Amino acid sequence: MRQIIFDTETTGLDPAQGHRIVEIGCVEIVNRTVTGNHLHIYLNPDRDSDPEALAVHGLTTEFLADKPRFSEVTGQFLEFIQGAELIAHNAAFDVKFFNAELARAGHQGIGEYCAQITDSLLHARTLYPGKRNSLDALCDRHGISNAHRTLHGALLDSQLLAEVWLAMTRGQDALLIDVDDASPGGSGGMALGAFDGSVLPVLGATAEELAEHEEYLASLDKAVDGACVWRALDTPATAGA
Repeated sequence: MRQIIFDTETTGLDPAQGHRIVEIGCVEIVNRTVTGNHLHIYLNPDRDSDPEALAVHGLTTEFLADKPRFSEVTGQFLEFIQGAELIAHNAAFDVKFFNAELARAGHQGIGEYCAQITDSLLHARTLYPGKRNSLDALCDRHGISNAHRTLHGALLDSQLLAEVWLAMTRGQDALLIDVDDASPGGSGGMALGAFDGSVLPVLGATAEELAEHEEYLASLDKAVDGACVWRALDTPATAGA
């Protein structure tokens, strides 16, 4: 199973108002292992970032001026995510920006190039209802150090989210058992016969245990002022009953 943890930094909050992506960060996970394969791209948005956005990511217009535009790296990005499950924190935000950039470059929406898109924020809210579920809060909850995170960065945030995601979903594979599927039925070479209950030992109650049982039934009889229901179970059924 191939998963891509991804994040973006942008010039503002809404692509419908002309805001653009300025940074893409993607981290690859294969079979629940971070592979070290990642994609990290700074982009020239051809506009300034809003002051609020600049305070978050610190990527100035001057720094981004010589970086490629999204249309120049579209193929590289789509090749990296092709066929994978995409996972992002508050995925709807990143997806709307990618869809706007892809449309501008003449491509279909991002959902056409991946297996599925998963929102780790929604998953966290299901696990921890009523609690803070920001990336920083989840790092604290799972003991993941984010001391080096002074500003938001798409690659750094993706790396942290990869650790958080694996921690949040660790129980999903706890019951999996590795077996050798080379043998018929995948039994790891063991011949599994039909279960025979007749070989199980039958342990009867001791005299002391029977006496304690009778004493308990007597107390129930007294409580209901008659014969308790367990007496009927102790009485053998008559023929034809």
